[in-house]
Amino acid sequence: MSIQVTKSSIPPFNEYIDEIRDIWDSHWLTNMGEKHRRLQAHLVQYLGVPCVELVSNGHMALELSIQALGLRGEIITTPFTFASTTHAIVRNGCTPVFCDINSDDYTIDVSKVEQLISEKTCAILPVHVYGNICNIENIERIANKYGLKVIYDAAHAFGEKYKDNGIANYGDISCFSFHATKVFNTIEGGAVCCSDREVGKKISRLRNFGIIDEETVEGIGTNAKMNEFCAAMGLCNLKHITDEILKRKKLYNQYCVRLAAVKGIKLCKKQDDVLSNYAYFPIIVDENEYGYNRNDLAEALSVKGINVRKYFYPITNTYDCIRNRFEVNETPVAMQISENVLTLPLYADLKMEDVDRICKIIISHYKPKR
Repeated sequence: MSIQVTKSSIPPFNEYIDEIRDIWDSHWLTNMGEKHRRLQAHLVQYLGVPCVELVSNGHMALELSIQALGLRGEIITTPFTFASTTHAIVRNGCTPVFCDINSDDYTIDVSKVEQLISEKTCAILPVHVYGNICNIENIERIANKYGLKVIYDAAHAFGEKYKDNGIANYGDISCFSFHATKVFNTIEGGAVCCSDREVGKKISRLRNFGIIDEETVEGIGTNAKMNEFCAAMGLCNLKHITDEILKRKKLYNQYCVRLAAVKGIKLCKKQDDVLSNYAYFPIIVDENEYGYNRNDLAEALSVKGINVRKYFYPITNTYDCIRNRFEVNETPVAMQISENVLTLPLYADLKMEDVDRICKIIISHYKPKR
């Protein structure tokens, strides 16, 4: 039986049926219904933030955040991310300026940010990667120094804390994805978290075509509402999130125990002061030490029915639609990581014996130098 790289967490069937049962009475399917409002309130409490606005997906969270802050000009970001991050910048008429990443946690290299700032720079859009948290203090220092906005792409960081503070409390805005593959999902969905309630109100209006009331349309918005069935899934999954993360942690730790001593297989270092959600388990394959390259190992696992992912590959500043439109800075670390990274299967329902099986294959393929 094959093992997928990820598997959506879903609640017990009857629990979800019970949650959606009253929809058949109300016939309220969307437009910020009762379940939407309940989920929003529960997430404010769980994430420990003043304001949560639910949207249809994580990409729209990014797009609407840029629009709500009125950003124009250049936005410094990282190419080591999913397409959505870069596309949200471009679709708002802004210019992405690519900064390289750290080789240890794969987040934006803050030591290289200031040299990319120009008179056109309006914001920094860093990405928390695999559950690894960006250098928040230095990003805040730089943003304050130059008067820049900060929007965090926190798609991988749901429920995490830094120094006992919810991760969504940093920056001007944090954007989450609740896609089916994430630690917490609403089937499809996302959220914008911010401390400024006026910004939250703008997001709320923009997700519904800029409509304030039946006779007033304040701005040019879009349709980015979360429907009641997605909100219901979120309400159910949120009840189980602590147990889901604990299951992930046990599997993650088993990977670490089994693979830590394998030469040529680099694991993520645990970050200080971070309460992790164990979103992904990436490894970096060093062909010179391991004896096989990333693609060889991926194929060897695939033959055994184990699906892995080259995540993130390719990096976004190599996309044809980007290179042909924007001047692209060289990002050699991001390039090197993208060409050697594999994310291994990790999800709450994964069996411990499957982790051991995956690790056994990786270990057996180690080819030491003669």
